[in-house]
Amino acid sequence: MATSITNGTQADFCFEGIPPLEPGDRLTRAEFERRWEAMPNLKRAELIEGVVYIAAAVRYRQHGRPNRWVTRLLVTYEGRTPGVAGADNVSIRMDLDNMPQPDSLLFIEPPHSRLIAIGDDGHLVGAPELIVEIASSSASYDLGAKLHAYRRNGVPEYVVWRVLDGEFDWFVLHEGEFRRQVIEDEGIVRSTQFPGLWLDTRALLDDKIAAAFETLERGLKTSEHAAFIRQLDSSSA
Repeated sequence: MATSITNGTQADFCFEGIPPLEPGDRLTRAEFERRWEAMPNLKRAELIEGVVYIAAAVRYRQHGRPNRWVTRLLVTYEGRTPGVAGADNVSIRMDLDNMPQPDSLLFIEPPHSRLIAIGDDGHLVGAPELIVEIASSSASYDLGAKLHAYRRNGVPEYVVWRVLDGEFDWFVLHEGEFRRQVIEDEGIVRSTQFPGLWLDTRALLDDKIAAAFETLERGLKTSEHAAFIRQLDSSSA
């Protein structure tokens, strides 16, 4: 039997005898999952370094539209690159203290990925090759606790779009540390994990989605992208 509870301004449901998730709770991943499963109305929650985060209402310009654009670009790349898969707003079992729900991600399909697997219950387990998050500003936990969690779990490439600051942060894992990459004068992030994935930060910041797709198309036509497809094809043989 479920009872109604109120968490801030959001009403959720929790099965009797199981406490609800509350922002700031310190839990193991197993307990986090147990409580979340008892709250079917709660759509977005994360466990980062053992602390529960529950998202507030999502705004159109600050999150909804930027995330849709990035997801469309990644879906286009996925569709043109056999052996690559992606998702948005999916929970990942990273370790005993972390179960993030990234805005968008790409990974090499198991069993060919060395980093991620798909569990028997459908959950992603491990670390995807690329994560993209939409953040409000440099004060966001996407650039704090979450960045450290992604680094410790070996996420090779991490991109953060700071919408209110009008900036992109691009991190590449090197010898266990995230190194911030300099985005060239053209404003293009050229993925280190997915050859041909070109993200035009200037076009995205200027609300020019057509230009962002034109840049991606240029990347998809490179010899590096063709070679990557051949590499993925040979690994699946």
